[in-house]
Amino acid sequence: MIKEKEFISKEYKFSKETGLVLKCAMKVHSEIGNGFQEIIYQRALADEMNNVSLRFEREKEFPVLYNGNKVGSRHADFVVFDKILIELKAIGELDQRHYSQVLNYLKAFGLEVGLLINFGASSLQWKRVITNRKAILSENCLNQKISDQKSMQSVINEAKSILKETFGYEDFRLQQEQAINQVLHKKDALVIMPTGGGKSICYQIPAMMFDGLTIVISPLISLMKDQVDQLKEYGVDAVYLNSSLRPEVYDFNVRKITSGKVKMLYVAPETLMMEKTREMLSNLKVDCFTIDEAHCISEWGHDFRPEYRQIAALREDFPDAVCMALTATATPRVQEDIKNILKFDDSEEFISSFDRDNLFLKVVDKKDPVNQLLDFLFTRKKQSGIIYCFSRRQVDELSETLEDEGYSVKPYHAGLSDGMRAGNQRAFIRDDVQIIVATIAFGMGINKSNVRFIVHYDMPQNIESYYQQIGRAGRDGLRADCLLLYGSSDTQKIQYFINKKKGQEREVAEKHLKQLVKYLESLECRRKPLMAYFGEAYPKDECGMCDNCLSIDDDVEDLTIQAQQFLSTIIRSGEKFGATHIADILRGSKAKKILENEHEKLSTYGIGLEFSKDQWMQISKMLLRQDYISKGEFGGLKLQKPALAVLDGTENVFGTMDRSKTSLEGEAVVRTSSEIENEYDEALFDILRLKRKELADEQDIPPYAVFPDTTLVEMSYFYPQSKDSLEPLYGVGSAKKEKYGDAFVGVIKNYAAEHGKEEKKKSIAKQIKKKTGGQKFEIVGEAFNAGQSIELLAEEHGVKDMTILKHLKDFLDDGNTLRLEGLLEASELSLRQRDQVMKSFDKKNPLMLRPVYDDLNKKIGYDELRVMQLYYLAKEKQ
Repeated sequence: MIKEKEFISKEYKFSKETGLVLKCAMKVHSEIGNGFQEIIYQRALADEMNNVSLRFEREKEFPVLYNGNKVGSRHADFVVFDKILIELKAIGELDQRHYSQVLNYLKAFGLEVGLLINFGASSLQWKRVITNRKAILSENCLNQKISDQKSMQSVINEAKSILKETFGYEDFRLQQEQAINQVLHKKDALVIMPTGGGKSICYQIPAMMFDGLTIVISPLISLMKDQVDQLKEYGVDAVYLNSSLRPEVYDFNVRKITSGKVKMLYVAPETLMMEKTREMLSNLKVDCFTIDEAHCISEWGHDFRPEYRQIAALREDFPDAVCMALTATATPRVQEDIKNILKFDDSEEFISSFDRDNLFLKVVDKKDPVNQLLDFLFTRKKQSGIIYCFSRRQVDELSETLEDEGYSVKPYHAGLSDGMRAGNQRAFIRDDVQIIVATIAFGMGINKSNVRFIVHYDMPQNIESYYQQIGRAGRDGLRADCLLLYGSSDTQKIQYFINKKKGQEREVAEKHLKQLVKYLESLECRRKPLMAYFGEAYPKDECGMCDNCLSIDDDVEDLTIQAQQFLSTIIRSGEKFGATHIADILRGSKAKKILENEHEKLSTYGIGLEFSKDQWMQISKMLLRQDYISKGEFGGLKLQKPALAVLDGTENVFGTMDRSKTSLEGEAVVRTSSEIENEYDEALFDILRLKRKELADEQDIPPYAVFPDTTLVEMSYFYPQSKDSLEPLYGVGSAKKEKYGDAFVGVIKNYAAEHGKEEKKKSIAKQIKKKTGGQKFEIVGEAFNAGQSIELLAEEHGVKDMTILKHLKDFLDDGNTLRLEGLLEASELSLRQRDQVMKSFDKKNPLMLRPVYDDLNKKIGYDELRVMQLYYLAKEKQ
């Protein structure tokens, strides 16, 4: 005779005969529909229970209750052992309505356990609804926030309201809304999002909507205080418990938790599993367990932590609490492992793209690493960055070298005392130190949004570590650079340590190393092998944001004439204006500032129309890098001594045009538009950063907890003159507007008055946000097919012709066709040259330009080849 516990277990196996009947019913269900299969399921289940001598009743009548009143009657499918109710539901997904229905059944019969059997065309699952009397008394196995009367849309509307009012964001990013909705309806969720992709919003908003407590389990003890401080800045009640707290502070936090005043508790897994912690939580209403850095639970992950395995046992103590697991780095195998360990039988996966498209990826041969690093850092003297080394000794030596070179730098490794490590990390997070040189011990989950570069001075051990470490850059959505110095000796060093491992551990480590080497030595777009490792196919031929893509198309050019024009304009305008103003003069702009200074009368006015404004900005940055010009205190450009040789023609200037920085492409890689990123007031930005640092230091919090760089960039562009004008800006919620609005508006007003700046209004229609993928190329492609020329589209969108071609290529790749005559109109080649190009594309790979360029003896430039490449590909689709 089968026992009750075995019957309600998820591990219960149906007999072979019953299994055949159920499979038959499933087939009928898939081929005929919903009208026939339930009775077959009922009969099969009744036969099964008879065979194992279960005591049960069928079609037992009970009253339907609503608000305590009888409004009708129904029949239960099965009642087993006089206390287990079973309902069969022919649905693909159990929803809140079915839970509520079973709860009514249980109340009517006074039963203790409810089961739903969810069956469909390919699966049959048990779903336990209630497992104890205490849960029945709550009258809802979901949270009270999500009542029967509240629709899915109203829940999301409330979540969106919190998103704007509390966090200052207008819209959810991809997958955030779906993940939040899943958790609010008490369904488990696995969330895979890149660092900076908005994982924390996925559990913070539900935590604010639940009645009970949300527990966030994280291995990052050193960062919990910063995370809690940031939430308090948003007006969210949160505390943390870990071994770093003084006893009196720990006890104070416990009292806050037990009083019900806390919405979120951050806790390390070892603290959570302590007997006193579990006893405290047993008396509280826990609505959600959030497991951050969930890859730590899998031995196939790159950072396996055995203590994480114990978390799964907690689920049995809190059967009504939903569970959300989040990570930025999980291969398909690790994802399955996470779900199996946490028993996510009915969970959904919310996997965002692994592409961090604002990160520029570069790998160079390690030849003279110290000087290579110094060259890289030379143009980044005011930027925050992390440099990763393999050994502690190397960290110490490199830190001393950089300090001797005048950089603000601190070391971080396990050989330092706990106090020194914590102090150095704190200094970095609070912008007291510019650079951290560290072993891999530093930075896991670091909550600093304005890291502008990551350098791997030595090779990491696997792709997951590399991806996680570069993910610490550019979390504010602005461009960040990732440089890896690759030497064969690094590979040998890692292999030496792998050889000391045994069995499966060694096998996994060797596989990881081979995959990393393959990525580093690849000549294709770096995003292709990187994303393929995580099970995602990169949809484009070129990303425009890695060294391989730029090396395909960008040759070194002689830019001496353009350099002379730019330098001459700086001199003629008095060496007191920034790069944007110089570019406007060269392009013949009629902006108010140009006319007020009578710069339309300069001899260089309007002579640079052959280059876009973005290209002139690139030339400016190139001249800065090569020390021909310098930037003054308020952003004004000044000539340096080497510039004189360029102006008199005795020295040539060579460089490349970085195609990743054009305007429309900029929208794809930064959260602020390229117009704002290129034209914001850098002098005001620096002043606002000082004010932010001052306010942060007063409260002993990180500067990013006041406002991220992205918000300061928008302030430096729009010059808001009132607190209400701050509200539409990125990252400004109501709490921060009230707390910091006067301080920042005061600084902006003083600056604007001194420099004659006027406020620009930011309308909701012109939200400066990250492009989500399909909107721009669809707009461009449809306008082109409607008859607009490439030249007119470029003028309308304020970009280069080549950028429009990239969007037309995306439009074509999305399954559309293109107007062929419109493409030919954009080509200046003769008929004979066009024929030569088409024949070359026939011979070579039409997706690659370099082989065609070489095949045509380098006589036809890349711009023309791009036009003809698009024509070739579009013609093939006709």
